[in-house]
Amino acid sequence: MKTLYDVQEWMKKFGYINLMTNRQDAIYFMKKELTELHKRGIIAKNDSDYFTASLILRQELRIEESKLQRED
Repeated sequence: MKTLYDVQEWMKKFGYINLMTNRQDAIYFMKKELTELHKRGIIAKNDSDYFTASLILRQELRIEESKLQRED
């Protein structure tokens, strides 16, 4: 897993489908869903895919926030 698209495809395995048009909102809700999947025991926290997905989402959110700051 290397991109946001890869995370989206991986999360489809667990029934999550992203329908957000705003990229920042989509990332935010994907992070929330990933946390919920972990809380419910569907994904183990020591799962390497979970760790990779959370890092990618964190990085993508930072990128989107920096874009918004540059626009202001």
